[in-house]
Amino acid sequence: MRSLFPVTDLTTTGPAAPDREWSLDELAEAYAYPAELTAGPSAGLAAGTPWLRANMVSTLDGAAQHDGRSQPISCAADMRVFGTLRGLADVVIAGAETVRQEGYRPARAREVFAARRAAAGQGPAPAVAVVTGSMDLDFSLPLFTEPLVPTLVVTGAGAPADRIAAARKAGAEVVIAGEGARVDPARVVRELAGRGLTRQLTEGGPRLLGQFVAAGVLDELCLTISPMLTAGDAQRIAGGPGVAVPERFFLASLLEEAGFLFTRYRRTDS
Repeated sequence: MRSLFPVTDLTTTGPAAPDREWSLDELAEAYAYPAELTAGPSAGLAAGTPWLRANMVSTLDGAAQHDGRSQPISCAADMRVFGTLRGLADVVIAGAETVRQEGYRPARAREVFAARRAAAGQGPAPAVAVVTGSMDLDFSLPLFTEPLVPTLVVTGAGAPADRIAAARKAGAEVVIAGEGARVDPARVVRELAGRGLTRQLTEGGPRLLGQFVAAGVLDELCLTISPMLTAGDAQRIAGGPGVAVPERFFLASLLEEAGFLFTRYRRTDS
């Protein structure tokens, strides 16, 4: 993986030489969450302020999936970035449909990130938070029966009571983030931050990401651009209602390997 533009600062030389694979530790430095999250008010952000980052992949013609999954348009380097982003996060947020389609399992502890997580006051692995209004989940899956950190189920106050009970019986923590059966995306961010989970990573799917975008709570987008064309009618990385005024993001970093571009964009007011 070689850097086209330095990862940490577009005006200085990056830490990796051309045509050399970045180590996971270097990637962790490159994709570190803002220091202000732990530095407190003097650094510009109040203590406990959440930072919501999204990680998605898209083909050249805008497809976020092929045959209903993202893996066919990904690559080994993309999975290294994927693992790094998980290794830095307090919580991984995903919609129920993505959890079902991608066969989500619990996040695992990785030795390469252990010291970094301990220094940041984090547990051994990020929690997984599943966002669902219907609670249509299989609580016998490893995501619920074998997590290193208890899985969170984020739903609305009007979700079926029997399904909430089933989730709790399976060992999941139920988080109420909306009235009725609907989940409020802005409240998802707040409720998780209220539990100390401020370094937030969403992996979609497109409908959930679209809701975060529409709510104006997405701080950063890590987008892998895959050098593939699929045509068809696959979803874009974000779906749902459009925003009244497009929100501007700036390019924070760009990496390339084998034609794959690993971009990182931040909201202009972040």
